[in-house]
Formats: sequence, C-alpha cells, structure tokens
Amino acid sequence: MKTLTLTAALIAGLTGSALAMAQAVVGQPAPLFTGVDTAGKAVSLDSLKGKYVVLEWVNPDCPFVQKHYNSGNMQNTQKHAAGKQVVWLSVSTSAAPDGDPKAAASLASWAKEKKATANAILVDSGKIGRAYGARTTPHMYLIDPAGKLVYAGAIDSKPSANAADIPGASNYVVQAIDEATAGKPVSKPVTQPYGCSVKYG
Repeated sequence: MKTLTLTAALIAGLTGSALAMAQAVVGQPAPLFTGVDTAGKAVSLDSLKGKYVVLEWVNPDCPFVQKHYNSGNMQNTQKHAAGKQVVWLSVSTSAAPDGDPKAAASLASWAKEKKATANAILVDSGKIGRAYGARTTPHMYLIDPAGKLVYAGAIDSKPSANAADIPGASNYVVQAIDEATAGKPVSKPVTQPYGCSVKYG
C-alpha cells in the first residue's frame, strides 16, 4: 500500500510539474516562436499567421512515433492536412542545441526514408517544447489562422504502440482539422497525449 501511495504521489508530482510548465492553453493565443529547421532556415509562427498550423512533437526512436510512421498513419494525416492547406511543423525537442547540424541531418534522413511530408522539421533545444508544455512524442497541436490554439493532445483515441490499433481509432487531428477548416468549433479540443516523454536538457 505504501508503495502504491508513493507511486501515486510521484505520478501526481510529475503531472503537476508538467502542467506547471505548460503555457499553451486551448482557446488562447498560441505561444509565438522562431525555430531552426533541418535545412538551417528560421521558421517563425508569426510568419504563418493567416494559416492553420499543426505542431507535431516527434522522436524517431520512440515506439509510439514508430507506430504511426511505420504504418503510414502520420504521413496520411500530413497529406490530409496539406489537402486542407494546413501547414505542418514537426518539432524534435532534445538536449541538442537549436538547429544542431548532426540532429538536423539525422532527422532529415529519417523523414526522407519515411516519406514524411511536414513543411519543416524544427530542431528544438527545449524553448518551443516548454512554451507549449509538450510532454510526449507524439504530442499534437492545431493553431487557427488568427493564431489561436484550437486543439492540443493525442493524435488518436488508442494510446498504444501497436499499429494494429490504428484502424479502430478516432484520429483527433484529422477531426480537429476538418471541423476547424469548416468553420465549426472543435468538438474535442483537448485530449490526453500519449507516447514517450519529451526529453528536456
């Protein structure tokens, strides 16, 4: 019983600290940022005002990320977003410096191999991740043309690393994109993200 209580306390403490870190709130303006992509170019959220933007936290070594990329599910979601004129930014948060050439080259090679179609992959030392309170890979966000955050959470409704669960899952990101671009309120604006923990330096 003591062990269970201690575990619960630790989980509560970790959750509390993660929530305390979060600054991005659905319904409020999304935190502005400028990041460096794998090509060494600066990408700012401010420059994308007037467009819908998806942020996807990614880590190629994470089994939950592999579930969605090895199956083609994430790439299909990216293509769906592109069809709705939505800009897709993948963000890799780690202890590596912003735009770190080694991390950038590795991410670019992986994205090419997986035929990913993100508009850019940002190499983040933690500034963007902390601003959004990104906790998992994947962790998904949708920002509207006015710069307001309209969705934050999981990619879908099946929190597992098993690709066999994808066909029976509701894709929350596709749902949010479809509703938002049709001028409707997002019916599930906040969901529980799942995946590997984002590593902050």
